[in-house]
Amino acid sequence: MSNHNVKDVGIVTHKNGVSFRVWAPFASFVSLTGTFNNWQPAVMISETDGYWYLLVDNALPGQEYKYLIKNGDQEYHRNDPRSLQLTTAGGNSVIIDTNFDWQGDNFVPVPLNQQVVYELHIGTFNRLDASTIGTFEQAMAKLDYLADLGINTIELMPISTMAMDRGWGYASDYIYSVETLYGGRHSFLEFVRQAHRHGIGVTLDVVYNHFGPDEKLDLWQFDGWSENNKGGIYFYNDWRSKTPWGETRPDYGRPEVQQYILDNVRMWLQECHLDGLRVDSTIYMRNFNGWNDNSEGDIADGWNMLQHITELAHKIKPEALLIAEDVSGNQAITSSVTDGGAGFTTQWEVTLPNILRNLLDAIDDKDRNLSDLADELKRSYNGDAFAKVLYSDSHDSAGNGGARLNEDIAPGNPESLFARKRSLLASSIVLTAPGIPMLFQGQEFMQPGSFNDWQALDWSNSEHFAGIVLATKHLIALRKNQHSNTRGLSGQSFNLIHANHDSKVMAYHRWDQGGAGDDTIVVINFTNQQITDYSIYFPHDGAWKVRFNSDWEGYGQDFKGLTQGEVQVSEGKASVAIGPYAALILSQDSL
Repeated sequence: MSNHNVKDVGIVTHKNGVSFRVWAPFASFVSLTGTFNNWQPAVMISETDGYWYLLVDNALPGQEYKYLIKNGDQEYHRNDPRSLQLTTAGGNSVIIDTNFDWQGDNFVPVPLNQQVVYELHIGTFNRLDASTIGTFEQAMAKLDYLADLGINTIELMPISTMAMDRGWGYASDYIYSVETLYGGRHSFLEFVRQAHRHGIGVTLDVVYNHFGPDEKLDLWQFDGWSENNKGGIYFYNDWRSKTPWGETRPDYGRPEVQQYILDNVRMWLQECHLDGLRVDSTIYMRNFNGWNDNSEGDIADGWNMLQHITELAHKIKPEALLIAEDVSGNQAITSSVTDGGAGFTTQWEVTLPNILRNLLDAIDDKDRNLSDLADELKRSYNGDAFAKVLYSDSHDSAGNGGARLNEDIAPGNPESLFARKRSLLASSIVLTAPGIPMLFQGQEFMQPGSFNDWQALDWSNSEHFAGIVLATKHLIALRKNQHSNTRGLSGQSFNLIHANHDSKVMAYHRWDQGGAGDDTIVVINFTNQQITDYSIYFPHDGAWKVRFNSDWEGYGQDFKGLTQGEVQVSEGKASVAIGPYAALILSQDSL
């Protein structure tokens, strides 16, 4: 193995200049061109291990550069694979000053069982007008709103430089460079610093299962070498190269490619002060087909890569939130590396949004099947309630040809009574079920339609549907036990105490240590019928107070407003009253 891992690869600014180092093992010559030398090639020094180096005394931040790589008779103008900024996706690499005043930032995220995540796409989250793209600066303007809502973790969709002016970010060309149209690296760091000042951690979606769109990216046949006319030094050059997004699966077995990815992890967590990473489509890193329990398609290097990522991340930041999008239900994803697992903290629970859609989209109440939801709520990974991230909507479920849940419930009328009540039911489940709850941008104010990369959130809806926003705020407060009477919602324990498939009523018990102020009961009515006398089992006798009623008129003027301040439990049973398509949360006062 080469000694590449002890080198500073990319650019390093020094007191009197800038050093450049690039990996191009099959190049015959590499030259550096830039505004600092009037784009006249300056020959770089071969370090004999595949790396090329040059120190430029007069190079300064703000200047542009590229590498000129020769391989036989072929010449290639390449951007720096580790460039921290580009003029545009197809433009030039830019030297930037990496110094940033963190102003003493030493943010520590809240414990895992207290985290409430908000998935956010910078390009559409908050825009000045329809002709512009969202930026970090505009997103910062909404941090007060998110903090007031109760959000304490933001999950950013990818922010690395994209080939297109608009995009979701999952076809990244340059994984080190922050998208210029979003505001670039320094604006991103300011966003992180400001989020921390608001008590909000920042987790970033990163894409290591493929890079860019094939031949259009600079990494493709970077130094002219390839086998089987495939991608060259950064990619597999055999059957393992193929992914659903092109022939660009990184070669996880090549030490220099491993280091390219691991140094990226280090940059985000260490230099950028991020609090976690969501690794996109890990199943396609570890398996050629994206299948679970498929030994013929397994990529051992990919599994090892996942382990290296989580080991490094936890070494840098032991409390880092590491999320895998594996979509397989594989327990080993969140098992420790010492036990042969991949070592992730948690994984996206992709089955829940589908179950909620099937349950809540049905027009006729008799067609609502509670069985799948009951099974899903009872399931955990390795006995850990927080090893899964729960959500009713995400960029995947609300996009990719689909629609947001409220649009699915009432196509063409996503602001209707049924859309609002059933969407609020979904949020009630996500924020009370065992797992780490996640909201998708705009769901708390009934953003209509589908998610795409050009349609901005309609922030006027946050006022128009202030009642639903308030309900979400109340649910989050209970989820985090802010009133010291619902600790069970952030506990490990879950028991399904009632699931009547005829009446379509479900109830479950959440607890941490148990007892008054801890034991919490959630009751859900999946019908359009008001129920005034429904018998439910409770863990203790005595007075149980209704902490949340989604049917309250304060959440919607057209809600029924059925109220019941408390119920008296005797011999373990009590009768509850619950409105149409409503959720109740009950607990006892702390002793």
